[in-house]
Amino acid sequence: MQKQKISSTMNQMIQRCHKWRQKRKQLIDLARQQTDEIERERLLQSAEHYGRIVAETQLQIDSQRDPKDTTEPTVNVIPETENIESTDEEDTELPEFITDLK
Repeated sequence: MQKQKISSTMNQMIQRCHKWRQKRKQLIDLARQQTDEIERERLLQSAEHYGRIVAETQLQIDSQRDPKDTTEPTVNVIPETENIESTDEEDTELPEFITDLK
């Protein structure tokens, strides 16, 4: 019974994480289409917020997952191509829509 409860909780966490990833991707796509700089920045900050939530939740999922249990698929935290967070800002290339401002 306890294992079912843990599995159910894990499934819910995975579903929420997936939903937040989709929301983050949607915000990034909207930001790419935005012509207003302030609105674009707001959208990117919201996307970054969702990225942090996803990373934190994924750590919780990974810490609760049984290493012997391979029935559940492994979910990547954040794909490298969509990562808008960076610890070293000087080495980060800005997306074209940011550098091509006129």
